[in-house]
Amino acid sequence: MRVAPANPVALINVDRISKSYGIKPLLDSVSLGVHEGQRIGVVGLNGGGKTTLLEILGGITEPDSGRVSRAGDIRVATVTQRGELPAGASVADVVVGGPDVAVHEWAGDPRIRGILAGIGVDQLLDSRVDELSGGQRRRVGLATALISDADLLILDEPTNHLDVEGVQWLAQHLVSRRSALVVVTHDRWFLDTVATRTWEVHSGVVDEYEGGYNDWIFARAERSRLADAAEERRRNLARKELAWLRRGPPARTSKPRYRIEAAERLIADVPPPRDTVTLSAFAKRRLGRVVVELEDARIATPAGDVLVDDLTWRLAPGERIGLVGVNGSGKTTLLRALAGGVDVSPGRRIEGTTVTIGWLRQELDDLDEDQRVLDAVEEVATRIMVGDKEMSASQLAERLGFSPARQRTPVGDLSGGERRRLQMTRVLMAEPNVLLLDEPTNDLDIDTLQQLEDLLDSWAGTLVVISHDRYLIERICDSTWALFGDGDLTNLPGGIEQYLQRRREMRSGPARPKKTASSEAASADRAATDAAPAPETTTPTVSAAEHREARKAMNRLERQMDQLAERAEQLHASLVEAATDPDRLQTLNTELRQVVTDKEAAEAAWLEAAEKVE
Repeated sequence: MRVAPANPVALINVDRISKSYGIKPLLDSVSLGVHEGQRIGVVGLNGGGKTTLLEILGGITEPDSGRVSRAGDIRVATVTQRGELPAGASVADVVVGGPDVAVHEWAGDPRIRGILAGIGVDQLLDSRVDELSGGQRRRVGLATALISDADLLILDEPTNHLDVEGVQWLAQHLVSRRSALVVVTHDRWFLDTVATRTWEVHSGVVDEYEGGYNDWIFARAERSRLADAAEERRRNLARKELAWLRRGPPARTSKPRYRIEAAERLIADVPPPRDTVTLSAFAKRRLGRVVVELEDARIATPAGDVLVDDLTWRLAPGERIGLVGVNGSGKTTLLRALAGGVDVSPGRRIEGTTVTIGWLRQELDDLDEDQRVLDAVEEVATRIMVGDKEMSASQLAERLGFSPARQRTPVGDLSGGERRRLQMTRVLMAEPNVLLLDEPTNDLDIDTLQQLEDLLDSWAGTLVVISHDRYLIERICDSTWALFGDGDLTNLPGGIEQYLQRRREMRSGPARPKKTASSEAASADRAATDAAPAPETTTPTVSAAEHREARKAMNRLERQMDQLAERAEQLHASLVEAATDPDRLQTLNTELRQVVTDKEAAEAAWLEAAEKVE
């Protein structure tokens, strides 16, 4: 674990900056700073000001008021969603410095080769940037920033267009760098792995939290508990999300135990996210025995390259499947085959008589630009049943982030993320009993993702989802299947971790013989095979005796912190009683400051001991 400097240097400071577009203030007198060694994750609703904040930090956009100061010699690399690259240039020109840079100057550098392979652009170096897709352009911009020797990286949604393996590589790379980092991301696993601080942008302000996604959820839940006037829906979602986190593997949280226990009291009566038995029984009543089955199927690209061969796969009522694989391995084609949009001969596809398929494609629906959002939803249906509850079209649209006012907005005025939400809303309004979701998290903010997961928790039916968001896969799916580009579909009882382990084995060992693969899948596999191993963090070895002593110290410090917290509450009560006695007020206030200081010192000592126990 890399230790941050004792006195970190301020790289960028913003003082009371404000920025508005039209009448909407995105940032209102915001003051904050980025210091050397910090890795900051930026979260918030779509359109809430996250990208604007990043562009101000990167010097791309100027604030309407306020001041931005930067260290004189700071080197900043910024990657936005605009994807602007010099026209006519080759990828090699952009990434490694232009035609005047000899190949041997960068090809012999394992760091540069590892970045090119890890991001998946090593096969694109001879291509012209004008010929690249949007996702490829984003990856080229990201590789250029990572290769630079920047003091500060500013990245806007860097995990978009990366597969699960690419997201893990990027997380490991960023953690191992010396650069400071400010990153907008909706990938919760990535946020929790990379971020040491979290900024939440909302209502024109920026709230700061220690730690990543897990700690941010704890802080939000605690804030909701203490603020009785907080919005009820957000409170309930925070409680449910917290229950999910605590019931899963041990959370990577830096909060002292007594704070965790205070938050856990909030979730003591929260039921599991899903009643799997009840939902499965209900799904069988809706679907019958046969859902969708592929027997002895061969699935190929339009060019005739075989992706999977001799495949027999039977989806069961209520089954929840996560489908993973490298880019180009055939995941979307397999989903199309399940939907009946791709020929599977030789072989056959069988569909149950009561099956109704809802298919969320990566492509946006072609909707009437003048149609209102609510009209576009009610065009499918006006009311639906979610579990045992009936919802109107307006209620479902609001659950997925469309306020009543926004529901009156023409479709043509929606952003890409809002169109994606509208597409999902229309799919759910059709009341399918089989859901096929292709990258449903693209362009969705964390709050909308939580709402979507909450809806799917009570949705009774069969689900197959493709996603690079490993948190979503682990959250809503009960089994994981993978395409490794070898012509087979592989079940992974160990989930995403087993998938990543298999990919590491494929890179380090002899290549498995393939059947026939698409040229895109083969290219992706070659890129993965050539990737340099990601740098790993090391943890100092702790002896058994030191481990025991650290555990004893933690127990002692937890008791001390409980006592100090109790004493602080007593002092606060005494201060109220002594409101008319200035001398006693001064004495009590002095003692309270000392108690707070002692409590903070105990917390710091607890964290130090906890590092030896982990």
